[in-house]
Amino acid sequence: MDQSDENGFTGLEASLVLIAFVVVAAVFSYVVLGGGFFTTQTAQAAVYNGVGQASSSMEIVGEVMGIKWETGTEQLDYINVSVTLSSGGTPMDLSQTVISYSDSNNGWQKEYRAASGGIEDCTGVLDTVGAGVDNAGAGTPPLWCVSQFINDQKPTDPNTLLETHEVWILSIQTPATATPNTKFKYNLQPPVGAGLIIIRTLPGDFGLVQMIN
Repeated sequence: MDQSDENGFTGLEASLVLIAFVVVAAVFSYVVLGGGFFTTQTAQAAVYNGVGQASSSMEIVGEVMGIKWETGTEQLDYINVSVTLSSGGTPMDLSQTVISYSDSNNGWQKEYRAASGGIEDCTGVLDTVGAGVDNAGAGTPPLWCVSQFINDQKPTDPNTLLETHEVWILSIQTPATATPNTKFKYNLQPPVGAGLIIIRTLPGDFGLVQMIN
């Protein structure tokens, strides 16, 4: 084999080695970039999830109103509070929302429940004097319902999703400890995100309909 043949083989070997290096470098770069993309996506997901968990998806519209059925009594029967989605919030299934109550008189501190007909069934909420709650812990837990749907996006196809631009009025019963000058707290905890906390102090005297500051 003459010198020119050896030079030819040397060039071919060098080309093969170079191609091998290029292929290995390309695979390594793909792995590194893929890992970087995955890390970035994971970080974004963590940020979005953190924001969703830290902020409430609901907010109060207007005032909280206290309602009682009879004059001369010193106990509220229920409150009306209007809620809507926070700006940029996604539709929320209110049937999965857990409501709890506490007050400065050591009132009911357990979970509320919707009527047997669902959150749109106000039977026993708006037509019953007193919540029928045994504050020692036994007895019937208070009820809550959606008593009015405002700007309902699907009036002919009702559902339990609170959607953008909708305002729903929640009627939530109060226990016997909801007496004048009592400070109370409701916590509306959706399945995702922070809860909506309502803290108010009842006035020193009740009318049949009372704005609560």
